[in-house]
Amino acid sequence: MLAFKSGDAKAFATLVSRHRGPVYNFILRYVGHRQRAEDVLQETWLKVVRNSSQWQPTARFTTWVYTIARNLCVDSARKESFRKVDSLDAPVGAEDDGRPRGESVADEEGAGPDRAAHNVRMRPLIEKALAGLPEEQREVFLLREYQGIGFKEIAEVTGVNENTVKSRMRYALEGLRKRLGDLGVDGELMVAEGVASTS
Repeated sequence: MLAFKSGDAKAFATLVSRHRGPVYNFILRYVGHRQRAEDVLQETWLKVVRNSSQWQPTARFTTWVYTIARNLCVDSARKESFRKVDSLDAPVGAEDDGRPRGESVADEEGAGPDRAAHNVRMRPLIEKALAGLPEEQREVFLLREYQGIGFKEIAEVTGVNENTVKSRMRYALEGLRKRLGDLGVDGELMVAEGVASTS
């Protein structure tokens, strides 16, 4: 980012290649609609370019870019709240063999066949349970569990204190556990997915 601020255009390409996938996955899980996610992602990178002079090396680039993405997701959700949003488990279309949207979201590299089969079964249920969480709990869960961002950084991204972030995470885990239980997911699958524990 410092190189980009200094006028090195190639540095921007490096930033995009390094962060595009994780930021896109966060946005897609937040807004739940592929086209909107792509639009928000594009707007995120435009804001990075436009506001690059405001970035300070005292803040981590990931914190800054996720703050931008999160704020744009909130704005997008407000604008689109009156429209019907396609679920992540709705079929994508012929180009993706009719697979659910959630299956087209990138997963951890190197997942074995057992893990992949487990993910195919669990993903639609987790996405459905996530969609039922309050927005502030869902965003903390997504940033922590899907993006691997620490509580301190999440506090910076969301603009609340760290204890509030931890509290939202605890409530998110409790809410997910209850919703998954209501959807018929047993405790063993929840443990495998890391949802049953609030530690």
